[in-house]
Amino acid sequence: MKHRIIVLGAGYAGAYAAGTLARRLSPAGTEITVVNAEPDFVQRLRLHQLAAGQEIEAPRLADVFAGTGIRLRLARVTAVDPERQVVAVADADGGGELSYDTLLYALGSRVADHGVPGVAEHASHVTSRPAALRLRERLDSLGKRCEGGSVLVVGDGLTGIETATEIAESRPGLSVTLIARGELGAPLSAGARSHLRQACGRLGITVLEHTSVEAVEAARVLCADGTVLASDATVWTAGFAVDAIAAAGGLEVTDNGRIVVDRTMRSVSHPSVYAVGDSAYAIGDNGRPLPMSCASAGYTGMQATAAIVARLTGRKIPNAKLDYHGNHISLGRRDGILQMVDGEAQAKPKYVGGRKAARIKAGILKMSLWTTSHPTFGLPKRKRRLVAVPDVSAEKAAA
Repeated sequence: MKHRIIVLGAGYAGAYAAGTLARRLSPAGTEITVVNAEPDFVQRLRLHQLAAGQEIEAPRLADVFAGTGIRLRLARVTAVDPERQVVAVADADGGGELSYDTLLYALGSRVADHGVPGVAEHASHVTSRPAALRLRERLDSLGKRCEGGSVLVVGDGLTGIETATEIAESRPGLSVTLIARGELGAPLSAGARSHLRQACGRLGITVLEHTSVEAVEAARVLCADGTVLASDATVWTAGFAVDAIAAAGGLEVTDNGRIVVDRTMRSVSHPSVYAVGDSAYAIGDNGRPLPMSCASAGYTGMQATAAIVARLTGRKIPNAKLDYHGNHISLGRRDGILQMVDGEAQAKPKYVGGRKAARIKAGILKMSLWTTSHPTFGLPKRKRRLVAVPDVSAEKAAA
């Protein structure tokens, strides 16, 4: 019987991991299935552009995995049972259960409302393609009004900054306000913070610093200091969370639901499960948890696939780098910031800004899309065959 590998999620981490496993493992001994709710690959790093009105390529996953030997199951994951080693899914036909020998969990993250009343009912977000398209429709309707409209972006992390600047540049008829809980761009170097402020000024963005939002209503936002801000469209970008599926299944997770993994991205509680990307709580080489980011998805994906291949083929597990080098921030289409960090994850004094940074960010996005769209590029003629695989349940009992 073939060793059944199921990959949950076909975002940057899941699609890359599935392709790498298909490249390196012999189909004579393995069966790889990818489960994803949407039929297209979503460029999550560019969803703020989609919401602002730009056309973003979304390759069909059936085409992406064609000829790779990877099976695609379009379904929504509803539960994981690591004791029985099954995954429950729901689709148009009712769904069912999928059994696995190795599970690679890459379901990513979603918007976090932090318990603020009204966020789920009244705020938009850009953490999924449907949500970004709904926001786009709302902005389109505001653009047709003679008086324009006001857009409030809550949260000044990377997503909030990119969303506010993209909307302001693409839709100059709208009034955009960016609400920052602390100082705008606080994690950046002094020079990068100055560059960010200048960009916001150039784009006409109003920045409200040291402001906390207590509630979101249909046409306004209520702040902790009593300020009431009118809003025709509120965009919530104040952090990310993961679904409760892993926690509900009994996997060891952190307080915010991320799966706790060892250095090889293997679950510390269930050795048949690996986690990558935003779903994984992984410690980087600097001793700090890796942030939720595309770069972390790449590093954790490389480590997990290397470990899976090594364990299944009887080889020594290599250690992939688990680094956090910095952030690439787009400020519209013609401006950006490249901020590198040191070993303590603190911003280095120097940064790259302007068109050069924008070109670097565009190049990274283009490369990420190409890599995902060609998951088995460089397919070797010889693939590694499986050896006798240890009983992971025995490993767990002996731990």
